[in-house]
Amino acid sequence: MAAAVSPGGGSTRRPTGFRAFLIVWAGQLISILGTGMTSFVIIFFAFQVTQSTTVLALVALSAFAPTVLFSPFAGTWVDRWNRKLVMVLADVGAGLSTAILLVLLLTGRLEIWHLYPTAAIAGIFSAFHFPAYSAAVTLMIPKEHYARASGLISMAGAFSLILAPILAPIFLGLLGDVQGLATVFTIDIITVLAAVGTVAFVRIPQPAETEEGAAGKGSFWTELAYGFRYIFQRRSLLNIQLIFFGVNFVASFAFVLMAPLILTKTDGNALVLGTVLAAGAVGQIVGGAVLGIWGGPKRRIHGVLLGMVFSSLLGIILFGFAREIVVWSAAFFLGGFFIIFINGSNQAIWQSKVAPDVQGRVFAVRRLIAQISVPAAFVVGGFAADLVFEPAMQVGGALAPIFGGILGVGPGAGISLMFVLAGIGGVLIGLAGYAFHSVRKAEDILPDHEARIADESREGE
Repeated sequence: MAAAVSPGGGSTRRPTGFRAFLIVWAGQLISILGTGMTSFVIIFFAFQVTQSTTVLALVALSAFAPTVLFSPFAGTWVDRWNRKLVMVLADVGAGLSTAILLVLLLTGRLEIWHLYPTAAIAGIFSAFHFPAYSAAVTLMIPKEHYARASGLISMAGAFSLILAPILAPIFLGLLGDVQGLATVFTIDIITVLAAVGTVAFVRIPQPAETEEGAAGKGSFWTELAYGFRYIFQRRSLLNIQLIFFGVNFVASFAFVLMAPLILTKTDGNALVLGTVLAAGAVGQIVGGAVLGIWGGPKRRIHGVLLGMVFSSLLGIILFGFAREIVVWSAAFFLGGFFIIFINGSNQAIWQSKVAPDVQGRVFAVRRLIAQISVPAAFVVGGFAADLVFEPAMQVGGALAPIFGGILGVGPGAGISLMFVLAGIGGVLIGLAGYAFHSVRKAEDILPDHEARIADESREGE
């Protein structure tokens, strides 16, 4: 642990390295739990008032769309500003949206439409948090720990998926709707303070300027465009993200209908749905623990591509064939397990190859490319289920004679077929990655940023 010099000339010992990361991670874990509880009670409140799934979808879209679309702007500012400060401001900004809801609730003015702008505010600040957090981790720890850190970060989100749906209803049940909502909102704000405190406590170094960073300097718009240019000039990075674009589309195409599938086939049994969701979260926790201890495959690209193959085969296809809770839960567990290896390995590749002083804008554009297909998949999946697959898999439907023998016919059978087709698509996309030299050999083609920085230092001697 190194000492940091204080403004007064003395020294204040602040944690550094992997220890600093673990402290920040703990604060983020607590904050994510608070956010998860707030998300749960917002869904509960909105459905209680409106009984409309459309409203729930609009709230989710209000949060997701700004996160993705605003990412390139946020990433550019992250590279211009102090990463530690950006993380603090992002956490505070997300807490601000909850504080607004709390004030509206306590004054008796909270209405459904308030959920849309507050979700958008949280989404915008989330756009800042992801590139700042990712870039900060790169600066705190050595590259051999990148995948391990990514696994732990994924574990934090998975813990929230398990605990938030358990804890939030307890407050609602014990205190009633209004007081329960107010309590959860207050807890969320307190957890934000925990995240801010841990970030403020540790030392997060600023990156040294590299040739890439110098080349990308200019006006705000020049620097924003540099994030796109950086990726498009490096075929390996671009093709990896195009593979994610495809996999995210086919996976979202199916999984947006996971809840309708289970509820349709179980006569609306919410306990079965909750159990399956929990199994997926447990899979992520186990996957995060394994990745955190092991560190992942030495060749990170295998973790990405084989992870896509196995998550599609054992998570999505198996889920489509399942007709009971045990198999649904097993499939969702396995899907969650392998997703951790996909994301962790991919994160390690990008952290090791992209210069730290441009990671903010590059990672933000990377996120945009990978996730822009998700909203389209949500829309296409819903319409395809209602208008094509479900009617075709009913008795007498066009596809029932072909697939009915293995998937059954009737309500939910069309969605099951969509899962199987999406899973096959995911397997093919993962395997197709090996057909492209730029993807298969990405780690050899692209030099590590540490090596480039060392070369630049020698040239300057």
